[in-house]
Parts: sequence; structure tokens; C-alpha cells
Amino acid sequence: MGARLTRKEQQARTRSTLLSSAARILACKGLHRASIDEIAADAGYTKGAFYANFKSKEELFLVMLDEHFAERLAALEQVTAGGGDMATQARQAGDDFVAALRGDEEWCRLFLEFASHAARHEEFRAEFVARNHTLRDGIAAIFERRAAELGVEPAVPARDIAQMTFAMAHGVAIDRLLDPDHTPDEMFGEMLQLFFTGIAARTQTLADART
Repeated sequence: MGARLTRKEQQARTRSTLLSSAARILACKGLHRASIDEIAADAGYTKGAFYANFKSKEELFLVMLDEHFAERLAALEQVTAGGGDMATQARQAGDDFVAALRGDEEWCRLFLEFASHAARHEEFRAEFVARNHTLRDGIAAIFERRAAELGVEPAVPARDIAQMTFAMAHGVAIDRLLDPDHTPDEMFGEMLQLFFTGIAARTQTLADART
């Protein structure tokens, strides 16, 4: 017989199970059709267990968003810690992003569902956007660190680069969801490689002009 879980471990297991059930049901049925009763029952708990961990479906999603964004930042950190120029690393990051989408197709539907909800509910929109900004700030910090390691000063500010790549990722994710047959897996990686190759060329042009 395994050791009895502590109260903290049991709560963590309950939250994890609820999050897994919610991701599946919300992605399938949508925010408004999926009920808290249904999520709790799918996870094997009561509605009371849900409210002991989350105030609402919106708060539950924000926890998912925090976890998902932390995973994406960790993946980007790993890619940029390796060798190669920024364009090559960008291609690898793009390929990794698409691989993550393939491995969790429910997530894109869920993200878009809540993005649409955020557009109509100001309080939730503020929370949603704040997390997007946190992710972009994290991406910008990685770009700044990598540029410093390479001894270059990109012609485009790191925050702008982060927002541009963020927007490209959103577009690719939507295209893959709606038109997967015409959205090749390698497209996003190639987009990022071309994008960073262009930034590098512009940076070199400006550097040459200053000398």
C-alpha cells in the first residue's frame, strides 16, 4: 500500500484532475455549454471540490494559462541555450511550438474560446491580457539575453520582436485549427527563421552605416 498523501498533495492532485477534465470538456463543449457540475463529475469530485479550488471557470482557465505559458517560456529558454545564431534557434522554436500544438489540440480551441469571452468581459479581459503581457515580457528578456551573448544590438526592440512573434504564433495556431490541410507543420519555423534573418540583415546595415 502506498503512503497516504498529505493534505497539500491531495489538494494538488484534486486541482490537477479538475484542470485535466476542464480542458477536455471546455474545449469540446465550449465555455457556456460546459457546466461546473459536469467538470467536477468528470474529474470524480463534487461541485464543492471545484469551488474549494477555483472561484469560476474563468479562474480555472487562468491557472491553465499560467501553466501553459510557463511551459512555452521554459521550452524557449532551452532552445536559446543551445548553439547557433538567432535565426536558426528561431526556426527550432517555431518547430517546437507546432509540435506542442499537435500534442495538445484541445488547447488551441480552449484558448480561442476564452479569448473570445475576454473580448466581451472587461474584468476577465484585463486578467487575460496581463498574462499575455507577462509572456511577451519573458520572451523579450530571452531575446535580450541572447543578443547580449552574441554581442549584437538588434535593430528592432526586443519587446516589439516578442509581440510580432506572439502575433505570428496566434495566426499559425488559428490556421492550423481551421485549415490544417493547408498549414504545413514547417511553416511557422520557416516564418520565424525568415523574420530573424531579416532582423539580422537590418541590424548589420545599421551597424555598417555607423562605421
